[in-house]
Amino acid sequence: MNFTGPFSDFPVKITPPRIILTGYLTVIFLGTLFLSLPAATQTGEPASFLEALFTATSAVCVTGLIVVNTAAYWSIFGQVTILVLIQIGGLGFMTLSTLAFMLIGKRITFSERTLIKQDLGHLSYSGLVRLVRYVITFTIGIEAAGVLLMYLNFSQQMENLQALWYSLFHTVSAFNNAGFDIFGDSLEGFTTDIGVNLIFTGLIIIGGLGFTVTGDLFRNARKKKRRFSLHSKMVIAITLALLIAGTVVVLGFEFNNSATLGDLGGLGKLTGSFFLSVTPRTAGFNTVPTGELRNSTLFFLIILMFIGASPCSTGGGIKTTTFGVFSSFVISAVRGDDDVSLFRRRLSYNIVNRAVSIIFISLLLIIITTLVLSLTEEALFLEVLFESVSAFGTVGLSTGITADLSSIGRIMIIITMLAGRVGPLTFVVSLGELQPKTRKLRYPKEDVMIG
Repeated sequence: MNFTGPFSDFPVKITPPRIILTGYLTVIFLGTLFLSLPAATQTGEPASFLEALFTATSAVCVTGLIVVNTAAYWSIFGQVTILVLIQIGGLGFMTLSTLAFMLIGKRITFSERTLIKQDLGHLSYSGLVRLVRYVITFTIGIEAAGVLLMYLNFSQQMENLQALWYSLFHTVSAFNNAGFDIFGDSLEGFTTDIGVNLIFTGLIIIGGLGFTVTGDLFRNARKKKRRFSLHSKMVIAITLALLIAGTVVVLGFEFNNSATLGDLGGLGKLTGSFFLSVTPRTAGFNTVPTGELRNSTLFFLIILMFIGASPCSTGGGIKTTTFGVFSSFVISAVRGDDDVSLFRRRLSYNIVNRAVSIIFISLLLIIITTLVLSLTEEALFLEVLFESVSAFGTVGLSTGITADLSSIGRIMIIITMLAGRVGPLTFVVSLGELQPKTRKLRYPKEDVMIG
């Protein structure tokens, strides 16, 4: 599809994926400039370009990987900059652009709707402006509720103004699945605090479900006869399955590990396990030291990080629906079925092909990143793989090697975070002419041996 719009006369062919990638790069560049200012650090000494670039990318890509401690290194100005970048990255470049257009009374053209659809991962062009209004309204409402709940908790432990700032920062970071914190040690000081754990996991899950799903839930809540879309059914079912399975597996693996959950009581073990099943789904907070987890747990978390959150959400990864479609495709192939079906609905081959493509490209990107880091970094292979998947899934969990990454390693993680945020397929398409071309002939068919 040829893209026409304000950039149609540009000498380089402009496509929706390229505009989206350029938009995120522009925000990252501006964030890097602000974080490079002397006022952005505690000491007044300007951060190095790579430190500022890495932090800005991590914030815009709502990842949470850090090369310097957010609480100790960045000043209030720097932390506010990071907060703004997180909000922009979580809502999406085109969502905020559309809001600006609506505020000045500009009509949203078809070309701009194409960009919104691509950025949000929406299925159709219909209702996009209405969806953007809902995204903004819903985000303000949820984050206001999160700030209030956190303030009620933090105000008992710190001064009111500090409690308000900590509540605002961590609410935005949690809802947008960013994983940035200003405590200095993530949430390791709240391992057994049920209230803090529930607030954070609630915000993370709501942000990761996706705006289309939460909208579907609200619409059906007011109806006697509920009819959820196939998309919502898939997201809810897979999310619940991953949360339950994640809690059980983590509890089993870490039950006797004294460095993590071993010394906690029964309720503490269950709370810690549940939190660890939620946060790898692109959130990045941790209540126990990630580097102390057993290898089996780390590998399981890699799987959760790879799957990630859901489409049209604040999270990353290949997305729950991609995982669901691919799993259904494999099951259908094993059974010998020609159709791929879910919840008594048949999926189109375009959707199946897209899911397979996303998984293949994602695995290829992770393999390349892992290989590069294995050559440039002095770390164990599992630590390097964990870091690579965490960057791709825009998670932010780390075994502790991020701050010690070499310049090449940091640049590789920056590229991986960006690819994970804009989407692996969008990222690849934006780099080359991969649009389908119309052919006047079809080649003869011939089979090959498989397996």
